[in-house]
Amino acid sequence: MPGWPDRQSHALMLRADRIDRRFEGVNDTLLPGDLRADVIVRDSDVQRDGVSMTEEDFYGRLLLPTGEAPRYLGQPVALLIYHDYARFRRAKRLLQFNPDALSWGEPVTPPALDPYGGARFVRVGGETPDAPDRFSPLADTLVFADFENGSPWPAPDAQGDASAQAMAHAAILRAELDAPPDGWAVYHGRYASQFVDPAALEPDNGNAWYDADSGALHVVVGTQSPFTNADHIEKMVESSRFALSELHLHPGYTVGYGQKEHHVLPYYVALAALYGEGRPVRLALDRYAHFQGALKRHPIDTEMALAVDRETGLFQSFAADLRANGGGVKNFSPSVGQVAASALQGIHYFPKSDITVQVEASRAPTAGSMRGYGTLQSMVAFELLVDEVAHDLQLDPIELRRRNLMHSGMKNTQGAIPAGTMRAGELLDAAARDLLWTGRIERKQQFEAENAGYRYGVGVSCVQKDYGTGAEAALVQLEITPEGELHMRHVASEIGCGSTTSQMLMTKRHLGRYCDHVNFAVTDWPSLPLTSNDEPYTMSQDEQDEALQDPHWVPRITSPRSASNSAYYFSHATEEAARLLFDLGLWQAALSIWQEGIGGGQAGPLAVRRDQAEWREGYLAAGSLQPLSFVDLARRAHERGLITGVTVHTFNRWAWATAEFDVEGTPVTGSIDALSVKWGNGAGPAKRRLMTDAGYAFQPRQSVSYPPVQRNNASVVYYAPVATLVELSVNTGSGEVQILSHKSWMECGNMIVPELVSGQLQGGIAMGIGHALYEDLPLYEDGPGNGTWNFNRYRLPRARDVAVWSQEGDVIAPLSTTDPPKGIAEVVMIPVVSAICNAVYDAIGERFHQTPLTPERIKEALS
Repeated sequence: MPGWPDRQSHALMLRADRIDRRFEGVNDTLLPGDLRADVIVRDSDVQRDGVSMTEEDFYGRLLLPTGEAPRYLGQPVALLIYHDYARFRRAKRLLQFNPDALSWGEPVTPPALDPYGGARFVRVGGETPDAPDRFSPLADTLVFADFENGSPWPAPDAQGDASAQAMAHAAILRAELDAPPDGWAVYHGRYASQFVDPAALEPDNGNAWYDADSGALHVVVGTQSPFTNADHIEKMVESSRFALSELHLHPGYTVGYGQKEHHVLPYYVALAALYGEGRPVRLALDRYAHFQGALKRHPIDTEMALAVDRETGLFQSFAADLRANGGGVKNFSPSVGQVAASALQGIHYFPKSDITVQVEASRAPTAGSMRGYGTLQSMVAFELLVDEVAHDLQLDPIELRRRNLMHSGMKNTQGAIPAGTMRAGELLDAAARDLLWTGRIERKQQFEAENAGYRYGVGVSCVQKDYGTGAEAALVQLEITPEGELHMRHVASEIGCGSTTSQMLMTKRHLGRYCDHVNFAVTDWPSLPLTSNDEPYTMSQDEQDEALQDPHWVPRITSPRSASNSAYYFSHATEEAARLLFDLGLWQAALSIWQEGIGGGQAGPLAVRRDQAEWREGYLAAGSLQPLSFVDLARRAHERGLITGVTVHTFNRWAWATAEFDVEGTPVTGSIDALSVKWGNGAGPAKRRLMTDAGYAFQPRQSVSYPPVQRNNASVVYYAPVATLVELSVNTGSGEVQILSHKSWMECGNMIVPELVSGQLQGGIAMGIGHALYEDLPLYEDGPGNGTWNFNRYRLPRARDVAVWSQEGDVIAPLSTTDPPKGIAEVVMIPVVSAICNAVYDAIGERFHQTPLTPERIKEALS
C-alpha cells in the first residue's frame, strides 16, 4: 500500500484455555532467548497507557489482568509481537497447543454469572384477526426481564402498569393451556439446537500500521461493521498516550455470515499496531485460533405449548420459553434472543401468544450475530412441532400450514402488520403440486423395495424471516462528472452476498446506466455532516422529538452490513439518491435542451411531464422529444450549473423516515432524512459559496417524520419466505443420512442479480444441511475454547452431502416492476433444517428434538 513501510511484523494472540485458576502471566521459560517476543502487550501495559476497549460490557476486556481468573474459555491474555516471520513461526510452534504456555496460580471457584438479558412478547388479539388487539407489545409494551429480584418477570396485575398487565394476560393464557376448553388439543414440544461455528473459510485477520511521527493509524481488516470499527478504535485510543491524528480504515472484501459483525478482532489489530514500534503488524488467526476466538451460534433450548382446534386444525393459543447460551461476553446476545422469540411463529398466525426468552452467560466462547440470528433455532423448533401436530390430526403437513397462514393484514406476535402482501401460501401451493410431494408414497415403496437396509423419506418446511434490524441507516453519494461518468460512494461493504455488485446496478432505473467508479465501505462523509446519539433502540419519544429539531441529527449514522439489509435497505438509499439526482439535475438539463429555441423549442407544442421520462438503450426519452444521451445531459448540467451531485441519508425503524427540503426554492420530498447537493462547474459564485462541505451544500430539512420509538416493539415487519422439500435416505445399519434431492421456492421481489440469488440459495442450503446433520461443538473445556479444534474435528458438508447435482430452486414472479427486492441471505438456510428432520421421521418413524441428527443418534433411536 502506498506509503507503508516495507518491514512487516507479526502478532500472536495468546488465549486462556481454562478458567479454574488465576492467571499469572506468559511462561517465558518455554522460549529460548532468541525466540523471546520483541514486544509483549499485557493488560498492565494497556492500563498504563490508557488504552481501553470501548463498551467493555459488550466486547469484554482487552486483556486479562494478572492475578484474575478468566471469565471464559478463549479469553485473550496477551499479544506477542515479532519483527521477523521466522522467529514468529518458531515461537508459535512452541506455544500453540502447549498447556504450559501460560502460568497459572491458585484454584478459584468460578462465580455465578447473571443472564445477559430476557424479554417477553405477550399478545392477545381481538375477536377477529383484523380487530384491535386487547394487548400487544406494539400497542402496549415489550416486557424486559429483571434478574435482581428473584423472578425475572413482574407480578401480574390486570390493573397495574403495562408490564404487569402483560403478565396478567400471560397467566390467563398459560392457565388455559394447562386446562384447555373442550375441542382443543394441546401439543407440547422440547427442542435443542447445538453450538455452531460460522466456518467462514477466511479466518479473522488484519494488518495495521501506526505512524507515531504523524499520529496516523492505518488498519486493514475484514469486517461487516466498518463505521462502528472506526468509531470504536478512535474511542479506544482517545484517552491514551498514543496521539491519534487520523485513522485510515480499509475494510477488505470478506465473508462474514454475521461473525464479522461487531467482532473484536479489528480492535486487537489496531492494538498490535500501536505497540508495533513503528512497523506494520499482521495479526492473522489460523483455523485453530479462529475456532477458539470467533463468534459462535447460540445453542437454544425451546419449550413450547400449542393449542389447536381438533375439528378445524386452526391454532388457538401458543406459549414458548427459549433459553439461549451466550458464552463469556454479552455481545449481541440479548438482541439475538429477542429476534429468536419474535420470529418463532414463521409463516403462521396465532390469535394469542406468550413467548419468553432468556440468554444465559457461561464460560463458553462468545456467541454473537451468526447467520440466522436466533431464528434458525426457534423457527426450526416450531416447524418440527407443526409436523407433529399434522401427523396427530391426520392432516397433510402442507394443508395444516395453509390453514394457519398469516395472511396480509394479520398481525404478528408483536401486534404489527407485516409490510406488503404475504405470499408464503403461493410457495406452499407450489410445493404441494410438485411431484416430489405428490408421489412421495409410491416413491418410498419403490425405493425401499430396491434398496435393502435403507429407508426413504420426504419432508417439507416453510418459513419467513425478517430482514433488517429496526434501525437501518445508510449513506449514498452519487455524482456526475462533466465527461458523463457516474461516480458513487456507499457505506456498503462486501461480505460475500454480492451487495457491492448490486448497488452498482441500482442506479440504472433512474439514471439509465451503471456506475463508472465506486468507493464502498466508506466511513467518512464530509459531504453530509451529521450528528447522532446512536441510541435508536433506547431513546424515548421526547428525546427523539427534541433531537430532530437539529437538521444535522439522525438516529443512527449507518448500520453494519448484516441482517440481509443490502438488497432492500441499501438499495432504497441508492435509488433515492439516483431519483433525486435525476429530478434535480438530469431532468432539468433535459428540459433546458428540449425547450431551446423560439416558442419553447421542440417541447413548446407538447405537454411534457416528468412521468413520461424513460431510459432506452442509454438515451433519455419522453414522449416524442429527441432522445438525449447521458453524456450530453451531464455536459449541459455542468454548463448550466445545475445539480450534479447528491448525498442522502436514510433511516428505517420498520417504516421509512421521510422529510421535506427546499432546494433552490423547490419543495423536495423523499424517504430520506438528510440531503446535500452539489452544483456543476458552471454554478455562479452564490452557489459556490454554499458548497462548504467537501464541495457539497447541506440542505436543512424543512420538516421530518421519524417512525415513533414505540415502533421498536414491532420487532419485524419485512419478511421474505422460503419453502423447501427434501428427499433423503437413511441407512438403518450405519444411521447415516444421504440427501437425494431438494427443491426450494422463494419470494424475493424483483431480483437485482439472479445469479447472486441463486448463489445465496445454494450456499444457505449447504449451511442448513450442515446444521441439520453434521456441525456440532462441545460448549466447554473439550470445545473450541481449548484451541485444538479445526476441520479435522468439525464436520462440514461437502458437495456429496448436499445433492449438488439434483437441487432445484424457483423464484416466484414479482407482483410488479416496482416490487422491491427482499433480503434472503439468511432465510434460505432455515427450512431445509426442519425439512430434513421431518423427512427423517417420514423415513424411519422416529422424531428428533435435537440437532444435528448424527448417525449415532439415529442408530440409538432405531435400536
